[in-house]
Amino acid sequence: MISNARILGVLAELAKLIALDEGSSQAFKVRAYENAIHGIEGYPGNVSILTVKEMEAIKGVGGSIATRVKEFVDTGSVKKLDELRAKYPPALVELLKVPGLGPKTLKLIRAELGIETLDDLKAAIDRQALRELPGLGRTTEEKIAKSIERLGLHGKDRRTPIAEAMPIAAGLATELAALPGVEAAIPAGSLRRLAETIGDIDIVVAADDAQQVMQAVATHPAATEIVGSGETKTSILTRSGLQVDVRVVAPSQLGAALLYFTGSKAHNVALRQRAIDRGWLLNEYGLFEGEELLAAADESEIYQRLDLPLLPPSIRENQGEIEAAANGSLPDLVSLDQVKGDLHFHSDQSGDGRSSLEEMVAAAADRGYTYLAITEHGEDLAINGSSREQMLAHRDRIRELNTKYPEMSLLFGCELNIGPQGSLDYDPEFRLLFDWTVASVHSHFDLPAEVQTSRLLKAMADPAVNAIGHLTGRYIGRRPGIELDVDTVLEGLAVSGVALELNGALDRLDASAKVTRGAVAAGVTLVISTDSHHTSDLRRMAYGVANAQRGWAAAADVANTWSTERFLDFTRSRR
Repeated sequence: MISNARILGVLAELAKLIALDEGSSQAFKVRAYENAIHGIEGYPGNVSILTVKEMEAIKGVGGSIATRVKEFVDTGSVKKLDELRAKYPPALVELLKVPGLGPKTLKLIRAELGIETLDDLKAAIDRQALRELPGLGRTTEEKIAKSIERLGLHGKDRRTPIAEAMPIAAGLATELAALPGVEAAIPAGSLRRLAETIGDIDIVVAADDAQQVMQAVATHPAATEIVGSGETKTSILTRSGLQVDVRVVAPSQLGAALLYFTGSKAHNVALRQRAIDRGWLLNEYGLFEGEELLAAADESEIYQRLDLPLLPPSIRENQGEIEAAANGSLPDLVSLDQVKGDLHFHSDQSGDGRSSLEEMVAAAADRGYTYLAITEHGEDLAINGSSREQMLAHRDRIRELNTKYPEMSLLFGCELNIGPQGSLDYDPEFRLLFDWTVASVHSHFDLPAEVQTSRLLKAMADPAVNAIGHLTGRYIGRRPGIELDVDTVLEGLAVSGVALELNGALDRLDASAKVTRGAVAAGVTLVISTDSHHTSDLRRMAYGVANAQRGWAAAADVANTWSTERFLDFTRSRR
């Protein structure tokens, strides 16, 4: 059975290549694929078992796309996708990640300058060839050059943003877990630690029959090349050049293997030294005292034997976590089950929202949330924002809907747009009508650091602002965040009482773990939010929590783990 994740991956690749072929990410065909992706993301069952007619019943899935999904399910490929792949090689498609290189511009520089790779693009910039093309110019050329530098893009030693790697790993793990005799298939490595970028994907499979797993990996449609194959390990390359290593271990060794292959290497070294100090040996097969096996099947048992609590994968970086756990100074890290609400939440009232208000609130209720801030975009964000009149009408809908969910406090909120000089949407009096606001940067990313810092400080001084959203505005691997004086911003947040959002979207994870750790030390209040625009986005909360753990955030530091009464008192204190 083909996983939904793999089907979604095929549709996403089609959307990207069609955008390049059409020269526009807003082309009708591209939007059709995006709508289908959103519909399938929200579908609770497995799409691969549906007929074309049944697929068409899914919101957003049209007949032609349903036919292509069925083609993929039946044959393992899609003719249209194969044609587009031949026309647009992976190295060329990778250039779409560079800010300033949209489909139209990329087609232009390919046609006029023969640019096919990142190295070609750098060479063209070095000889100042881009500025001579129509519609570009010197300013655009310099911005592209700066983006390449700030993103750290290199032709070699390529790393993949986590938002791209996670669906690939999840889809393959789901399919391997469904094989007969497989007890578990779990992504490990830096992906399990929620690192922002991934070198390759590691998947640990617990099964007694390794041969069938190795065969399934070697013949998987996602594999364009088999890098290596053995009795218990097979490595493949995907079309994008991402390597996937799949290892099979006995179920009785799963804990030890997961611990070892999750890493980090430095964390493992420190654990092994802790075992050596006790006269023991720790490796990927288990914890041993001589020939006697002390623990292997479960990670928690291995940590317990080493006189440590189970450390979540997100903090296994050898940054003092072992010492802190040993002496009892490690914070009581926030966990997913402690989250009581989401505080950055859009519906289709926002121009970029894709689920209705009713659908979004129902999804939050299903999660058991006791409060929810619905934060549509403010009027200053072009296309996606709402006017005063629209916002007031939306408030009435929220109030009416709250009667259906008396166990959950629905907050009339807004995502305010922070202007280049720190201005905010609406007038001060109107802003105070909102129960909760998150203020975010959505434009002017190239301003000097001192201007960006001042911009944020001015926004957080407004009494209507409760939190600063996605602090730097980055998209990992695609857009560098704004440059700012982090220490000054954190001091401003601590003094003003404005919270810092930890955004759970995988392509953001903003603020970073490093900034979060600084925020905790500075006494800044945190909120973990999903920035959801569709019901399927609510799963981001798990990523937000894991990223908060990476920054050593405790539940006490995170406002949306607090009781409803305490949280509402916190929101009102700003007003």
